[in-house]
Amino acid sequence: MREGSPPAGDRQGQSSRALTPANLVSLARLPLAVAFAASTRVEVRVAVLAAAAASDLLDGWLARRLGPSKLGAVLDPVTDKAFMLTAFGALVISGALTPLEVAGVLLRDIMAPLGYLASVALRRPFTVPARAGGKLVTTGQSLTLFAWLMGSSYLEPLAWATTAMALYAIADYGRLAVRHASPS
Repeated sequence: MREGSPPAGDRQGQSSRALTPANLVSLARLPLAVAFAASTRVEVRVAVLAAAAASDLLDGWLARRLGPSKLGAVLDPVTDKAFMLTAFGALVISGALTPLEVAGVLLRDIMAPLGYLASVALRRPFTVPARAGGKLVTTGQSLTLFAWLMGSSYLEPLAWATTAMALYAIADYGRLAVRHASPS
């Protein structure tokens, strides 16, 4: 966020408006997920994947530039996961990777909501801001999808590398969770 006074909203500089530019860009990933699943044409799926990746970069940039929103803190990761689950569902149906391999690629996306629910159950809810490990996983997921669409021989190695990145990200998030849960 820029220096100076924070945008209108609560004390943390978060907007209470629902339809911020960043949130509208995040919401665009939902129809992109539908378009990815509905098409069988490789060039359409590549374009949709590129648009989804660009929207993920753009919504973050807009939130930093114009100010984040409470809704955006939830909407961005939910729409990211909805797109990835849809795209990797299409990949599983194709048979190019086994369900176990896809579960590994999506491990961070499976564990993050479970970790949040556990923090709520322990009455210590918290969210973790974007971290390097999570960004690496998102990049690995996109590259894995691209390799699948291009029929690349790197598909399986990318899937396993992304699984390793997901394990690192989960360990990093877990370390933060333990630090947060520890009494001060």
